[in-house]
Amino acid sequence: MSIQVILTANVESLGAEGAAVKVADGYARNFLFPQKLAVEATPANLKRIEAQRKKREAEAAAALAAAQQTVAQLTKQAFEITAKVGAEDKLYGTITAQDIAEALQKHGVSVDRKQIHLEHPIRTAGVFDVDVKLHAEVATKVKIHIVAGEGETAPEPVAAETPKKAKKK
Repeated sequence: MSIQVILTANVESLGAEGAAVKVADGYARNFLFPQKLAVEATPANLKRIEAQRKKREAEAAAALAAAQQTVAQLTKQAFEITAKVGAEDKLYGTITAQDIAEALQKHGVSVDRKQIHLEHPIRTAGVFDVDVKLHAEVATKVKIHIVAGEGETAPEPVAAETPKKAKKK
């Protein structure tokens, strides 16, 4: 026997989420239903699945619009990060995705550090284009300027004076 089910998740061998498919009765009872991968295709379940699909589509559209708005903010300006810089513009430490996210936050742009993609941490001063992926369909590059902070450059090496020993009497 076979039964009509509605998939509640993508199932590789059957179809995409929301699809109505016929499967063997035992497969549905013993695998799909316990794993919550499908529900029986009743009129009530069809309405519920359709309502959930519409809600997810609306949420996805809102997320896409928010990502596009954030990209517009990011591409308008370059961002500056102040760091301690030593000889040959090498940083004391590194600039990571977390540091970049904090710099963007100071300018009123909220980006999660996980959305910032660096091949490796930044170790020198200069101008860098950093990839930011805000949504599956929306990505951009952000211009980051790493500059030496005031009074934060490496001190020039000075010859150390040796202390004079006091003579004993």
